[in-house]
Formats: sequence, structure tokens, C-alpha cells
Amino acid sequence: MKFWKYFYGFWIVAFALFSYWQFNDPDPEVWVSVYAVAIIFCLMGIRGIFPRYPLTIVVIACFVGAIYFWPESVSGWIGQEIEQGDLTMKTPEMEEGRESFGLLIVALVMLPGLIWSWKK
Repeated sequence: MKFWKYFYGFWIVAFALFSYWQFNDPDPEVWVSVYAVAIIFCLMGIRGIFPRYPLTIVVIACFVGAIYFWPESVSGWIGQEIEQGDLTMKTPEMEEGRESFGLLIVALVMLPGLIWSWKK
């Protein structure tokens, strides 16, 4: 269980940083809220609390959102990011690519807790 405390502790810090970086986003209220929910579930994960149905809803919603925002070309999007060299948004496609991967990260981080909740 100690591993999961470190795992979720790391992600609390990461999601807090992700949330902070969203304040200059065109729609910060959406993305700060998404990462705040992820932080709440990580805090519960540290305590070994994995609410089955809310976690199920969050994971499914994040996977659906990631698919919805998925960039047409991942390699093209990554190439644009590397070519640009900084974190400013130049195109809507770049923003959607970042959003899709953010949702995918949230879903994948919550997935072990979700699996554990359904096995319990």
C-alpha cells in the first residue's frame, strides 16, 4: 500500500501543476476543475478510499473526452510542439491535443483505483 501513497502523492503534485498552468487557458474553469477532481480522487487514493461509481464515471468521462479531443495526427501535433519550443498555444489543434492527453493522463492515473474498487 505504501507504493500507492507515493504514486498518488506524486500525481497530486503533478495535477496541481497542470491546474496552475491552465490559468492562462481560454477555458480555465473547465480544466482547473478537471484537475481538481483528479486531485480529490488522488487524496482519497492515498487513504485507500476508492468510491466505485464516482471513479467509474470520471474514468469513462475522461476516456470519452480524450477520444473527442484526440488530434488528427499525434506525430504532427508533437512535431508542432517541438518546433515551437515553448508552451504558448499557436493553433486550436495544439490546444485540443494537449487537452486530450491531459484527460488521458487523468483516466490512466485513476484506472488502478477503479480496478481495485471493482475487485473489492
